[in-house]
Amino acid sequence: MKVLLTGGAGFIGSHTCVELINAGHEPVIADNFDNSCPEVLNRIEEITGRRVPLYEIDVCDGESVGAMFEKESFDAVIHFAGLKAVGESCALPLRYYRNNIDSTLTLLEAMAKYGVSNFVFSSSATVYGVPEKVPLVEGMPTGCTNPYGWTKLMNEQILTDAAAADERLSVVLLRYFNPIGAHESGRLGEDPNGIPNNLMPYITQVAAGKLEKLGVFGDDYPTRDGTGVRDYIHVVDLAKAHVKAIDYAATRKGTEIFNIGTGTGYSVLEIVNAFMRVNDLTIPYEIKPRRAGDIAECYADASKAREILGWQAEKDLDDMCRDSWNWQSKNKNGYK
Repeated sequence: MKVLLTGGAGFIGSHTCVELINAGHEPVIADNFDNSCPEVLNRIEEITGRRVPLYEIDVCDGESVGAMFEKESFDAVIHFAGLKAVGESCALPLRYYRNNIDSTLTLLEAMAKYGVSNFVFSSSATVYGVPEKVPLVEGMPTGCTNPYGWTKLMNEQILTDAAAADERLSVVLLRYFNPIGAHESGRLGEDPNGIPNNLMPYITQVAAGKLEKLGVFGDDYPTRDGTGVRDYIHVVDLAKAHVKAIDYAATRKGTEIFNIGTGTGYSVLEIVNAFMRVNDLTIPYEIKPRRAGDIAECYADASKAREILGWQAEKDLDDMCRDSWNWQSKNKNGYK
């Protein structure tokens, strides 16, 4: 299938692009490089031997999106493009609502006009809000604690309503947990702008000497060691879930939701200690007060993805830590 990847030069999008090529699909990337780098296209070509077509556009721009759909005959869309920093979303909520929701509406309108019926959406475990219990199951109540999360949940509702109104449309909503790791070649990885918002790139930048030490926010949660527990998944496993989702969408209509995680929760200190052990490094850290809005535990019940998509995570925590450092140590300044 010819598959449009919006935001395809980003962390998850680039790894998904590689896995789609490996599976025999034809990806096309649309990206405005707001939080990514054109060098990614060269790295994808190095790994796969394929030069992926690129449209440097903003997918909120209906005219640019329409021109792209006019030129390409897409079979499916995987929508990664979007602003994704939780803290920034609280400071700039209108920017997040405008960008993240407009892009989905623009894509749906183009798909309807050009007869494209398969849509895979990059959602998030943040849509579960503050859960009453774990592990998280797809049918549990939803609700969000920040504008970023609300844009994900609102997009889920938009896509569900669109599929209910158009019997041709097939929508798969993938609720990611915490992607880390990198391509085993060390040529693709996470390259955040500025100070990282997520745990693993912060750890790797401390290891590389770019940052002085890691801040651990809270050690008094009701968890094994007092630090927050999350479900960390290797980005390559996550990418492979999108290949399964595209294949699944092509065989059915309507909307389906899947958690994409390992089903195992690791605490912040367990991640830090595993990283130090696997890579024989020391990571200095200090305990800081809890951050507002953080929850104690969040991990997936991923059995539905296993049973219906035939997907499950294959890589373990050691792989995630090893590949994260392999990427950072070979690319101290990211793609720059």
